[in-house]
Amino acid sequence: MSEEDRSSPDMGNLPVEMERHAGPHQDGCPFGEGEGGLDHARRWDALTDSGFLCSGESPDLTVEEGAREAWRESVRCIGRLHWQSLQVVDARLVTSPDSVFEVCVKHLETATNGGRIVPTQTIFGRWENPGQEIRIWNHQLIRYAGYRHRDGVVLGDPMNVEFTELACDLGWRPPSAPGRFDLLPLVIQCGEQLVVRELPPAAVLEVELAHPEHEWFEKLGLKWYALPTLSDMLLATGRELYPCAPFNGWYMGTEIGARNLGDDSRYNLLPVIAERLGLDSKRSPLWKDRSLVVINEAVLYSFEREGIRMVDHHSASREFLKFCSREEQAGREVQAEWSWIVPPVSGSTTGVFHQTYQLQARLPNFLLQQEPWRTPRGRDLLERFT
Repeated sequence: MSEEDRSSPDMGNLPVEMERHAGPHQDGCPFGEGEGGLDHARRWDALTDSGFLCSGESPDLTVEEGAREAWRESVRCIGRLHWQSLQVVDARLVTSPDSVFEVCVKHLETATNGGRIVPTQTIFGRWENPGQEIRIWNHQLIRYAGYRHRDGVVLGDPMNVEFTELACDLGWRPPSAPGRFDLLPLVIQCGEQLVVRELPPAAVLEVELAHPEHEWFEKLGLKWYALPTLSDMLLATGRELYPCAPFNGWYMGTEIGARNLGDDSRYNLLPVIAERLGLDSKRSPLWKDRSLVVINEAVLYSFEREGIRMVDHHSASREFLKFCSREEQAGREVQAEWSWIVPPVSGSTTGVFHQTYQLQARLPNFLLQQEPWRTPRGRDLLERFT
């Protein structure tokens, strides 16, 4: 699932879109509240944090082993049952912006797999110094633009307004008639180079949303993309850092239905659905609940209709408990952040709601990374290219 949508990367089962609610990077203690635990909510920067994150005390793993174990240890991901199935693409020798772009497009095409989504991670060069740094500035490889009008109203995804403006400053031109679901370009950094490249539409599988019972739903013109691919997280193995390592699982339905489309800070569709259902928000305190169920029904129905891999939150909960059982049998204690593991819809009806978990994140892991345009070297690049 993507961790994106806890802002929402389920890393598919990674929560896929990790949320951007963490505050700016601070030079503080790198440990969390639990003794010995890594602070998974901190925004890390390879330049300033490599000394701590690359202690050399961790086992010497292959890049494939490091990536799979990082998924297994990702404390905000409910989809970790599938960690051993991760397909790893070694792109460490790719160094030019155009080549990075081509590899990313190939990732989208291969991982989408016609809807039979394959958990995949593409790993570019390890961190060595700023002059060789490779970063994808996007939160995910696929995201929708957000345009803020002068009156403050946003067309599209409000979460992406800042990045949309940044892409425009770098030379991207939105469609002549901007819409709610315009694909953002990739912003790719290779050392001192910074380029903007538009994704070919054929590489992005999107799903038109309809409802099995309400014919009016399809007329709302809603859609979402099939592949959640986190592209801004730091793969830290304990010995090496990889600032550019796009990762995907598949979506859990609530990531789209409850968060991306339902949150009032995102597409805020609950009032629209309630009106279509004839619900009176002043008379019924549960109008949001009923609207939320309808949106999530539509998402699950639409993805299944198109044959695209997705998991519902009840199945994901059962899978996570199975993962916990397997980890216990292997002699490992599962680390998890409860508020991210419990689904945003009908939480108490799922088994994960009634469990408690230790929270001492450890390496290898996927870590939140400081946005590149907020680092001194990123700001310098922007001044040169805008």
